Amino acid sequence: MTDALSRAFSALADPTRRDMVARLTEGDQTLSELAEPYDVSLQAVSKHLKVLETAGLVTRSREAQRRPVHLEADVFDLMTKWIERYRDRAEARYQRLDAVLARLEDLDPDAPHDTHEGAAS
Repeated sequence: MTDALSRAFSALADPTRRDMVARLTEGDQTLSELAEPYDVSLQAVSKHLKVLETAGLVTRSREAQRRPVHLEADVFDLMTKWIERYRDRAEARYQRLDAVLARLEDLDPDAPHDTHEGAAS
């Protein structure tokens, strides 16, 4: 059994599902509304929704004759926290590297400088 984070990233690996999620950020939609821009069957869209549901990214409810699909933001919070943790670690490494390079430059100010255009900072 995979964890919630793995299911979420796996579900979003597909561009159609990412597009559905992006469209759901504008508000709830029915299966038919979600299927409109795609040249696939309702059954195929339903399978995509099932993957998103299993990952906890969307839920479906019943409102009279309508069955809207709703985006669940909590899973995105989990994903964001995971990404931010590793982004923070990478930034800390770059800051340490910047400090080392600054010390080296202070030791030998006549040393050639990196002239690569567009170097990451």
